[in-house]
Amino acid sequence: MNAALQVLSPLVPVREVNFLRFCKQHAEGVWAVVDLSIENLGGPPFPTCRRLPSGCVVQDMPNGYSKVTWVEHIEYDESVIHQLYRPLISAGMGFGAHRWVATLQRQCECLAILMSSTSPATDHHTAITAGGRRSMLKLAQRMTNNFCAGVCASSVHKWNKLRTENVDDDVQVMTRKSVDDPGEPPGIVLSAATSVWLPVTPQRVFDFLRDERLRSEWDILSNGGPMQEMAHIAKGQDHGNCVSLLRAG
Repeated sequence: MNAALQVLSPLVPVREVNFLRFCKQHAEGVWAVVDLSIENLGGPPFPTCRRLPSGCVVQDMPNGYSKVTWVEHIEYDESVIHQLYRPLISAGMGFGAHRWVATLQRQCECLAILMSSTSPATDHHTAITAGGRRSMLKLAQRMTNNFCAGVCASSVHKWNKLRTENVDDDVQVMTRKSVDDPGEPPGIVLSAATSVWLPVTPQRVFDFLRDERLRSEWDILSNGGPMQEMAHIAKGQDHGNCVSLLRAG
């Protein structure tokens, strides 16, 4: 198998790994999944990242839930990572086991909502059918995938890095051709990304960006005024994990 693992920053290179995956049921209701990197199968001759024995143990619980124990064991070249991110990556904030578990939990919550016959949404303004809710969630997932693909370049997405003298090294500018991509007109797509340090907590930045009343302070699509939330669809237990349909005033 092969995978491209990324942190949402151009300052941390994408980790492209080739690995073997072994799955086995150890006992009744207990499964193990183990990954191990392998070399020289279409990857770079001198990889900057190797996935040593890593994986998870999934145990069936009496209440219908699953207990997941995750172990992540990585060997990587720290010199290719920007100084700003080295402490975060070494602490496991980017690729650590708890990130895998959190991603798995969010995905399970989202799938449960997609398969639910009742709506967990808080639709104050617009009634949305179950089919409409699924369509909005799938559209939001496609938007998320396109955003993540535009932050870092990998072999999965055909981006070309631009080298210009007027752009700092911590800014990544890329282009790609759009031909038959859903929701995109044909032509050249330009993506520019960078990372900055802010003297506030991540939660405060997140709350600022998702508050529709403050969109006019940073979003050009707001037309200079507050936006109105037409629909709100929960994607999980956390109130910030949601999809909103906004309308400019």
